[in-house]
Amino acid sequence: MKYAMSQQPMHYQPGRPHAGAALKTTAPGTIQSRREWLKTALSMGAMTMLPSSLGPALRASASDTPLVREMGGRRELFIDRFLIAQENGVCLKLHEPQPAPVMTEPADSLEYGTVIKDGDIFRLYTRDGRGARFDGDVTEVTRYCESRDGIHWTKPKLDIHEIDGSRDNNIILHEAPFCHNFSPFLDCRPGIPPGERFKALAGTVKSSLFAFASGDGIHWRKLRPEAVIRYTREYAFDSQNVSFWSETEQCYVCYFRHFLDKKLRSVCRTTSPDFFTWSDPVPMKPNLPGEHLYTTLTHPYFRAPHIYIALPTRFHQDRGESTDILFMTARGNSPFDRTFREAFIRPGLDPARWGNRSNYAALNVVPTGPGEMSIYVTPFRRLILRADGFASVHAGADAGELLTWPLRFSGRTLKINYATSAGGSLRVELQDSRGQPCPGFTLGECRVIVGDQIEQTVAWTKGSDVSSLAGQPVRLRFVLQEADLFAIQFAG
Repeated sequence: MKYAMSQQPMHYQPGRPHAGAALKTTAPGTIQSRREWLKTALSMGAMTMLPSSLGPALRASASDTPLVREMGGRRELFIDRFLIAQENGVCLKLHEPQPAPVMTEPADSLEYGTVIKDGDIFRLYTRDGRGARFDGDVTEVTRYCESRDGIHWTKPKLDIHEIDGSRDNNIILHEAPFCHNFSPFLDCRPGIPPGERFKALAGTVKSSLFAFASGDGIHWRKLRPEAVIRYTREYAFDSQNVSFWSETEQCYVCYFRHFLDKKLRSVCRTTSPDFFTWSDPVPMKPNLPGEHLYTTLTHPYFRAPHIYIALPTRFHQDRGESTDILFMTARGNSPFDRTFREAFIRPGLDPARWGNRSNYAALNVVPTGPGEMSIYVTPFRRLILRADGFASVHAGADAGELLTWPLRFSGRTLKINYATSAGGSLRVELQDSRGQPCPGFTLGECRVIVGDQIEQTVAWTKGSDVSSLAGQPVRLRFVLQEADLFAIQFAG
């Protein structure tokens, strides 16, 4: 049987089960109804009522000496193989964002858009070319819209700039060339002055990048008259140059476009301790062979800010310049992860979306409801996913298993974001670093998990308190059937 593994090698001892061992399952059989079977299993707190013909369990070899993942109380998503040591009968599955109902009160059309959730307010920033003949033309402006739910938008009359003889507009910036790619963020750095809660970088290919700040997200000013990131011939600042404060790295980070090997549209990265002095750019090289990536829209994920989400537009120059949107991730200053190479958001049925500049996402994935998050794409559509729902560990009709690398956690309970079918299930076993089941937390003692929850506490026969294992390396063994596991977190 073929099976997938993490990029780190595993070593097996002769005679010990390994990740390639077959897993099978049979129906419960002895219980007349699924409801009766589930009720009995839950009341027993054990798995004796579940399929008993699972094959040999995934076990770590005593010779394995991998690095321990320091998890603490962070939420970890299965968007890469960071936690995965072995897998059998499961796969990592990329989920497709679903179109939300058409908005009856939409914001302005997205052109290099940015959506920021600031407390109870959603703030949207977008370029309006107003007939611009080239990037950075004097006709361009930056418009601002607001929403209380991310669905119904208003276009406030701000009375800031006079355009075409009127100040009755929602324009917050009209100074060329900065309107072409003005891309703000909410600065989460501790101790930031109230007048600098929002920051932005803006410029074009011939002007380098300038620093901006605002206290309310509406009235903006340059922080310095000179550029803070200088132009060289290798770089192209004429798209969204995204920046943010990184809690993980304790610095400002900027991702911007450049030409890889002088021919492929790609991405560089630079960092700064103060938003003014930036390091030499580092090419990230996430491109697959011959692949053009236009804008990365890299940003910290709001439920797990140590994970950076990127939604770059993939540019197909040889197919009439058509575009689609990819899904990439990074952890701190690591390279982009390309676990998922296929399109995340396709053009779809509308013929108008099969042309150049037809498929761009707005910067930031934002929460728009209990257990829901939204992605906004051109011209102004809202797509939705469940919280943490970018990707999952997936098992089909046949049971599968996943074993993590040793990890060290803090907290009292293990919470999971999961979904099963009515006939599916999920179980968890805690093992020591050598792969031996921890007493009281074995698979047979785990209460069967069936349903669909954003945050479900895992329990065993003796309860859900796992604090006795906190601070020491443990492995997690998951057994899934017709189920998806999106995220895990030790909390409490």
